[in-house]
Amino acid sequence: MTFQYTDAFITLATFDIENLVGFYTPFLGVEPTTYIPDIYAEFRLPSLKLGIFQPKEIHLSEFENSAKSKMSLCLEVSDLDNVIAHLTMLGHSPPGEILTASHGREIYAYDPDGNRIIIHQSK
Repeated sequence: MTFQYTDAFITLATFDIENLVGFYTPFLGVEPTTYIPDIYAEFRLPSLKLGIFQPKEIHLSEFENSAKSKMSLCLEVSDLDNVIAHLTMLGHSPPGEILTASHGREIYAYDPDGNRIIIHQSK
């Protein structure tokens, strides 16, 4: 069987969608392209769609006892220091120091639900 992907995107489940939408809107600097209060929001970025959804009642148990997520949202930026200042202004300062890796500089930040965001600036 052969098929072709038409799109790919990341979604985050949350029990407080308004809180996450309220974080990602100023953090990403864009309004959601799709927004259904208490159900779903979608942000479109260059080469990425980020969806945020509130699980339906029948699926709550799938998310209630989840161990900390192993997935990270990675965003490549042109000015890491500027993004750190922006996150700090939003009240979500990255808790650690800037790391220097072979591919550039990066820092870990966390959204209000504790999802890890890796912010990376290439060399």
